[in-house]
Amino acid sequence: MAETTHQFRAETCKLLNILTHSLYTNHEIFLRELLSNASDALEKVRFLQSTGGEVRDPELPLEITITTDKDNHVITVADTGIGMTEQEMIDNLGTIARSGSEQFLKEREAEKAAGKPAEEAKAAEAEKAE
Repeated sequence: MAETTHQFRAETCKLLNILTHSLYTNHEIFLRELLSNASDALEKVRFLQSTGGEVRDPELPLEITITTDKDNHVITVADTGIGMTEQEMIDNLGTIARSGSEQFLKEREAEKAAGKPAEEAKAAEAEKAE
């Protein structure tokens, strides 16, 4: 995938800067948020598997891996969860107080109510909005 850069609007950048410097300067809070996101990604895979949904690699063990690089002062949190499409990354990364899990469950409910896969329900909603 080609690298793409997106800018936040000025107001969003200011808010993100305030929150980043107030909340995420506490390393424990930041790490807890990353682990929570990784856990959510695993739960989404479990949910899809239990409801017959399609999962890219169903035999892959569901796990969260934490690695450190002391020389470069880097902690990496990786998971084998659901992942995000390019559009989901655009919509969700850098967004504060938005629950991806809540949106995921709403999509599953819409899918169930409409009797069609979530992606089709999403496309139908997008068409209504236009």
